[in-house]
Amino acid sequence: MNPYLEAARPRTLPAAVAPVAVGTAAAATPLAELSWPRAALALVVALALQVAVNYANDYFDGIKGVDTEARTGPRRAVASGLIEPAAMRTAIVGALVVAALAGLTLAWLVGWELLLVGVLAILATLGYSGGPRPYASAALGEVMVFVFFGLVATAGTAYLQDGRLSALALLASVPMGLFAVALLVVNNLRDIPTDREVGKTTLAVTLGDTRTRRLFVLLVAAAFALLPVLAWSAGSLWLLLPAVSVPLAVRAVRQVRAAAVPAALIPALGATARAQLGYAGVLTVGLVLASASSGGA
Repeated sequence: MNPYLEAARPRTLPAAVAPVAVGTAAAATPLAELSWPRAALALVVALALQVAVNYANDYFDGIKGVDTEARTGPRRAVASGLIEPAAMRTAIVGALVVAALAGLTLAWLVGWELLLVGVLAILATLGYSGGPRPYASAALGEVMVFVFFGLVATAGTAYLQDGRLSALALLASVPMGLFAVALLVVNNLRDIPTDREVGKTTLAVTLGDTRTRRLFVLLVAAAFALLPVLAWSAGSLWLLLPAVSVPLAVRAVRQVRAAAVPAALIPALGATARAQLGYAGVLTVGLVLASASSGGA
């Protein structure tokens, strides 16, 4: 596999795709009047930022010696020598430039208030593992992922269509954030032994193995528990449709709970990503059907 593609961590990219799809469908704008160029630009921003944060994490952990040979999981490009640090810095800048250009276009189309959101997103991307006090090492990674890959990505995408924040879009952003956090929790659960050894204090290190697994189950369960609230907010039972993705979530939960060694959590990350995509995909369909049944399409 191309080292840059490998460093982009393809299994984590659903965390960028899912909220954009749900946010677009949650917009109050009738389906026939949606701006697909705006939705496409939102997807470019989300994917570019996800790739940028993965590159930045690879780079900063590599140069700080956080990634060691004892680490289990996908190879880290900088630590393993696949990509030189200077080249990875260039790749980070490239991904951020792509996100910035798409974001500037959206700001021009929608409103310049989006610039503030964009600046905060870029700072959050670089601050995850970089800087003197990276928040990933202060047990705050999950909070920032929930905010930016849940609330901001989902409700922000709907804002691009409507020019306002609706209650439905905000509610729909919560399960997207929960699944994004679940992906990070699996990743950090796998890395507890090596992160603890090098002094990287993630939330998983703080909670410990058992409580981190419980947190994962709670996150996934909460996403499904919110479905009746979403259905009530939309005034449509179509919002209960994501319940059909429960088997995908159960498979991910079983893999996380049963994993006896860190290596066993690698497939659990893929299972969680599939559960997120399944939930988001069906939720998107449910939102479209709810809009159509109410005469909004």
